[in-house]
Amino acid sequence: MLQTQSTPLRYAAPTPPISTPASPSNTAAQIAQPASTMTIANHHHILIVTGPAGCGKSTIAKYLAQRYGFYYIEGDDFHPPANVEKMAAGIPLDDADRWDWLILLRDQALVALKNGSRGVVVTCSALKKKYRDVIRTARLYDEDPNATVNFVYLKASKEVLLSRVAARQGHFFKDTMILSQLAALEPPDEDEMQRLRDVEVIDVSGSQEEVEKLVSIAVDNIMAIRS
Repeated sequence: MLQTQSTPLRYAAPTPPISTPASPSNTAAQIAQPASTMTIANHHHILIVTGPAGCGKSTIAKYLAQRYGFYYIEGDDFHPPANVEKMAAGIPLDDADRWDWLILLRDQALVALKNGSRGVVVTCSALKKKYRDVIRTARLYDEDPNATVNFVYLKASKEVLLSRVAARQGHFFKDTMILSQLAALEPPDEDEMQRLRDVEVIDVSGSQEEVEKLVSIAVDNIMAIRS
């Protein structure tokens, strides 16, 4: 159930979608349907790859986009300049900073589906349940009444996250902000896992090959259940 009491009223309806992705990385990620891809049901799928910085969202999302022939959206590309400046300065984002960004990501996914994609993979930290609830409302606005929204939560230890973020080159996010993200983090709860059944938790402490195998099994299962 959506937590409407903690979400601004402007979230009752979607903002007008932006018809063109904000950066070249998005348009380049429209990957042709692989011949070996499993049969996908003839309705819309939105996959949100979530977790704190350093968990591997972009790597896994690109892998899933290629595997299923889905459109890829890099969530970081849609942060407004004010958010980027705050994070570059080591200042954590608060709820007010994230609302419009979450709505924009939701609407961009809907645009991709409206433009002909059968599925979309989006990277989004979605640290709190109420953030995930914003994305969940995409089902209400998609022209396909059978559209599905599912989350792939990438779970990693603080040590793994810190080491990965410290090793990144040229990214605005500082490793010092990992602690603030972990403090804000609300891992998927029993309601999401048992009632909504729209979240898959993936341990990303292993090798990339191991993680890709785990996420493939999980998303194949999503497609089998939701299709």
